[in-house]
Amino acid sequence: MCIDFTNLNEACTKDSYPLQRIDQLVEATTEHARLSFMDAYFGYNQIKMHQTDEDKTAFTTGRDIYCYKVMSFGLKNTVVTFKRMVNKVFKDLIGSTMEVYIDDMLVKSVQRTDHLQHLDKVFDLLRQCKVKLNPEKCTFGVASGKFFGYLIT
Repeated sequence: MCIDFTNLNEACTKDSYPLQRIDQLVEATTEHARLSFMDAYFGYNQIKMHQTDEDKTAFTTGRDIYCYKVMSFGLKNTVVTFKRMVNKVFKDLIGSTMEVYIDDMLVKSVQRTDHLQHLDKVFDLLRQCKVKLNPEKCTFGVASGKFFGYLIT
């Protein structure tokens, strides 16, 4: 379903939550023996709308009226809302064993032997916040891979 949220977006205040620079994230992955690349499956659709905001997303189809119960594509602050949530969930790992850019996540380990332990922590947190991954876009335990068009080795 494609909804035009132009009027709603104009009425909403822009959330100016900062996003990292991709070149800094790529630089932070150097000198790691093992990497795992993960992608959240429709990340913003995994965040529930605040119940009082659901009616603001209302749309009609024929005789029925519907509204979104999860964040929808096209809403002004979906990207930064998801980013804020991910930063909160992974706050203790980001910068040390993990890098995150919106819905793209990278687990990094200097020692190969530590990588499964690092992944285990990430998976525990993903389960707690009920974020699902897109298995077609995930690669685990590799020495190199692509991250935002950069080849990381």
